[in-house]
Amino acid sequence: MHDKTLAELTRSLETREFSSRELTQHLLGRIDRLDGKLNSFITVTYDQALAAADAADATRAAGKAGPLTGLPLALKDIFCTRDVKTTAGSRMLDNFVSPYDASVVEKLAAAGTVSLGKNNMDEFAMGSSNENSHYGPVKNPWDLAAVPGGSSGGSAAAVAAGLVPAAIGTDTGGSIRQPAAFCGITGLKPTYGRVSRYGMIAYASSLDQAGPMARSSEDCALLLNAMAGHDLRDSTCVQRGVPDYTEELGTALAGLKIGLPSEYFGDGLDPQVETAVRDAIKVFESLGASVREVSLPHTHYAIPAYYVIAPAEASSNLSRFDGVRFGYRCDNPADLIDLYKRSRAEGFGDEVKRRILIGTHTLSEGFFDAYYKKAQQVRRLIRQDFLDAFEEVDVLMGPASPTPAFDLGANKDPVSMYLQDIYTIAVNLAGIPGMSVPAGFVGSRPVGLQILGSHFTEARLLNVAHQFQQATDWHRQHPAFAEENA
Repeated sequence: MHDKTLAELTRSLETREFSSRELTQHLLGRIDRLDGKLNSFITVTYDQALAAADAADATRAAGKAGPLTGLPLALKDIFCTRDVKTTAGSRMLDNFVSPYDASVVEKLAAAGTVSLGKNNMDEFAMGSSNENSHYGPVKNPWDLAAVPGGSSGGSAAAVAAGLVPAAIGTDTGGSIRQPAAFCGITGLKPTYGRVSRYGMIAYASSLDQAGPMARSSEDCALLLNAMAGHDLRDSTCVQRGVPDYTEELGTALAGLKIGLPSEYFGDGLDPQVETAVRDAIKVFESLGASVREVSLPHTHYAIPAYYVIAPAEASSNLSRFDGVRFGYRCDNPADLIDLYKRSRAEGFGDEVKRRILIGTHTLSEGFFDAYYKKAQQVRRLIRQDFLDAFEEVDVLMGPASPTPAFDLGANKDPVSMYLQDIYTIAVNLAGIPGMSVPAGFVGSRPVGLQILGSHFTEARLLNVAHQFQQATDWHRQHPAFAEENA
């Protein structure tokens, strides 16, 4: 059961090969047996999962099942989930049990999915390796000595290891696409505003976006159908109709124009990663697509602009965690100021503190115009680069990361860690959709091909990725860890 895609599981449920309860019990058993080696879950919701599976089986028996009814998944532990601990990977929220559901959680529950629990993550989504979690690092099932990527590393590792067929992550600067690449799965970051952020614990409000992580593009399309849509509770959520993202999956790629940004194939790119990506692009040419080089001239400004804007927004968003209303509170504070200082100092990890300090500095008097305002102006230039490129081509392609997954503990310097997101960050600054699909290996470690489109072209991206996956089997590969523990 655990090596099937969501689409395949739906067919198995329809033919009564097994029930949702049997599937859920099988996956919960795998989590119990295997996750001690991966650390991909923070919380496993056994009772709620079995109850939801039974309800899904009853719905199917009544002839009212939808495309996702009875399908198990997991949620990155940044989505508020009623009556379930929601930590954002932080000591600050280790004792927080959410009184309500995030919009994404509501929508997926309404579609009949079965949540198995909450995935480990970099604290408050700040990281590229999943080593910043209060609950310890997650390991990559392809190589237990390697990171799974971040911040949605727990979600990516759980899917790759066959603990769950799909998971929901968030992407602020590459946090769906980079771990999807490192773990050899498919991950989609939708257009900013396509999916509601209500109930998603905020890191950087103008950049955060929820998206699906699964084995195939078809699976991501099924999930996005349920997740996307306007939400009055989120002022940044776009009031726009939701198409059926599965309708265009079978469209042929003849005439597709692919752009290769020259800035994505320069210094710093691992030669073996480049070879895998260029080999993948040849597959698209064999399917009838044409390829040309394009330029995104302001790409090299993306990381400095991002690390001004994102920490500034984080500084503002995380100011609510003060030890008073909810979350971690220090013991025996001497007074209110001591309560504030010690609760935040003890509750936040080093990387979160670093970004709060950077953000507070850039927003302070005398520095706002010099840093934050200037970064927003650069952001507009980066967005325009993409818009200009999409006047010439239909999609852009390149590597999702400059290297395959690196070893745990290898990137101790924060700047070197930030550079891991060099090909993904600009996408969030521009607000466009992007996805990563498996496209080969360097040794035993997967390589991800990144596919980018203009605003609200998720259907095209999913179609392009699906056609690639029909012609290749990279997304069908499973780590030895999953096979040995079948």
